Amino acid sequence: MTQFNDTFLRAARGEKTDHVPAWYMRQAGRSQPEYRKIKEKYSLEEITHQPELCAYVTKLPVDQYNVDAAVLYKDIVTPLPAIGVDVKIKAGIGPVIDNPIRTMADIERLGEINPEQDVPFVLETIRILTQEQLNVPLIGFSGAPFTLASYMIEGGPSKSYNKTKAMMVSQPQMWFALMDKLADTIIPYVKAQIKAGAKVIQIFDSWVGALNVEDYRIFIKPVMERIFAELRTEGVPLIIFGVGASHLAKEWHDLPVDVVGLDWRLPISEARAMGLTKTLQGNFDPSYLLADWPIIEERVKAILDMGMQQDGYIFNLGHGVFPEVNPDTLKRLTSFVHEYSAAHKAGK
Repeated sequence: MTQFNDTFLRAARGEKTDHVPAWYMRQAGRSQPEYRKIKEKYSLEEITHQPELCAYVTKLPVDQYNVDAAVLYKDIVTPLPAIGVDVKIKAGIGPVIDNPIRTMADIERLGEINPEQDVPFVLETIRILTQEQLNVPLIGFSGAPFTLASYMIEGGPSKSYNKTKAMMVSQPQMWFALMDKLADTIIPYVKAQIKAGAKVIQIFDSWVGALNVEDYRIFIKPVMERIFAELRTEGVPLIIFGVGASHLAKEWHDLPVDVVGLDWRLPISEARAMGLTKTLQGNFDPSYLLADWPIIEERVKAILDMGMQQDGYIFNLGHGVFPEVNPDTLKRLTSFVHEYSAAHKAGK
């Protein structure tokens, strides 16, 4: 195995690096022809339940794009069946839940997760990757309580989260019971990923941007503080990320995390001006990956120039890679980020 590349870990801790590290959300799968071939034969669920195959899909972008981190290929709802949630991943829709949460009894019926018994395939995938295959850190992850709760209450993906928000404000006792139950699931699930070899954890609060700041502080922040405080004891960098949540950036910065992930709506320079001193990750708009290369280069330069104003910056997209993106573009993007940032840092 070639020498371990720890650039991403050092940047996450705010240390100096020779170049800006890069990885891309949803880099595994979707736009890769090799992955599409696998998908002709297997569903997402079937891939994630076969550790050797899942490890292959996870490692593929590291080999193809030369990124500085791998991110575990799996779905955000992976731990939910273990606690009694009947969830199916439907093609073109996403997670669909046939027994949505409606009453306190529904919450009380939820069980506890035992990761070694309930998701052994996830842990085995991590072990294969970290013990045998990767020379970069593996990012493990989980969905955050609000995002998981939104699927459990709505019964599937939602644009408005009406039922979720209504429960939150009108039945706070139920809401906090559900938050506690999800924290009790997320914490052991993530700790098991770290024990298996994950070197970084990203918590995706993908849909929490639907809330205003005051509601976030009251209904979400306490459970997030508890989750991150418990994970802090594991000694790995912790990242928080969501979409359309620029107004929550300062709230996230207050949490015991190492890295705040930004989508494309909040420029890095503005985040710094707001007082965010921790490592920032982001935030190229993935839609622009379909543009001509000169436009991509110009936009990426501007983001890198902002990010490199201080140590503690990781290049990423503002959300995930989508299927129409040409893998060659991502390969070229990684090379550009590495070369441009290395030249900048060498000249300082």
